[in-house]
Amino acid sequence: MTAETVVRARGLLPSLSPAEQRVAQVIIDEAATASRLTITDLAERAGSSETTVIRFCRAMGFAGYSELRLTLAAESGRVSETVDEAVGSDISESDDLAQVVKKIAFADARAVEETASQIDIAVLEQVVDLVVGARRVDIYGVGASAFVATDFQQKLHRIGRVAYAWSDTHVALTSAALLDQRDVAFGISHTGTTSDTIDAFTEARRHGARTVALTNFPKSPITRVADLVLTTAARETTFRSGAMASRLAQLTVIDCVFVGVAQRTYQQTRTALDATYAAVRDRRIGPDRSRG
Repeated sequence: MTAETVVRARGLLPSLSPAEQRVAQVIIDEAATASRLTITDLAERAGSSETTVIRFCRAMGFAGYSELRLTLAAESGRVSETVDEAVGSDISESDDLAQVVKKIAFADARAVEETASQIDIAVLEQVVDLVVGARRVDIYGVGASAFVATDFQQKLHRIGRVAYAWSDTHVALTSAALLDQRDVAFGISHTGTTSDTIDAFTEARRHGARTVALTNFPKSPITRVADLVLTTAARETTFRSGAMASRLAQLTVIDCVFVGVAQRTYQQTRTALDATYAAVRDRRIGPDRSRG
C-alpha cells in the first residue's frame, strides 16, 4: 500500500506550479525516506526553494513543513515493504513477459486498493442520495471512460433506474439540454481535462441538473463545474498500463455508488434483478442454468 500523502501528491500534480511539482515528485519518489530531509535538503533535492516547499505543503493542506514531515514519518511506518521494489517499478524495454504480467497485476491491484482507501465516504453518501432521488441519470465519458460510463448505465438500468450513457459529444450535449433539477449528470474523466465531457457536464448544470465528477485529479477543470467530486488514485505508466489501472479504479468507485444505490432501494432492486435474470435465463447453454 502507498501512503495517503503520496496518493494526494500525485493527484495534485497537474494543478501545481512547475517548482511545486518538483517538490511533489521528490515526496512521491522518496516517500520512505523523505521525512528525514530538512526543509533545506528537500528544496535542494527538488531544485527549488524553501518558500516553494512551504507553498507545496499548504497546497497539500498542511500548516507547514513540520506537519508534512511528521505525517510522512507516521505513514512510512505503516506502509508494508513486502512487495519487491522491481515489481512496483515502471515497465522497461528489457522486461520479459513474466515481469510485464507481474507489473501490470501489481499496478492494477494497487490502483484499486489506493482508490478504495482515499474515497471520501461523506461525498459518496451524498452521491448515492442524488442517484436514488434522481428522475434520470445522464453519464458522460469518452475514450476509455466511455466503457466505464456504459458499465454504470447498464448497472443502474438492471435495477430499474433510468440512466443513459453518452460518448458522442453532439448527443451528450443535446441530452444535457433536456435535463433539469430533478436529474443527475455524471461526468467521468481520468485527467479531468476532456473537453467533450466537460462541455456536456456544463450544459447539464446550466439547466439545473446536479453534477457529479469522477476523476483522478481533484483540482482538474471538470471539478470546477461539479457539485460533488469522487476521485480515483491510479498512475499512468509506460505502454498505457496506467490506462488499464485507471479504468479499474473508476470501476471500483462506480461499483461503490451502484451498491450504495442498490442497498438503499433493496426491495425494488431485488425485484428488478429477479425480473432481468429471468429474462435472460434461457439464453444460457447447458443443463445448469443457475445464477452466475
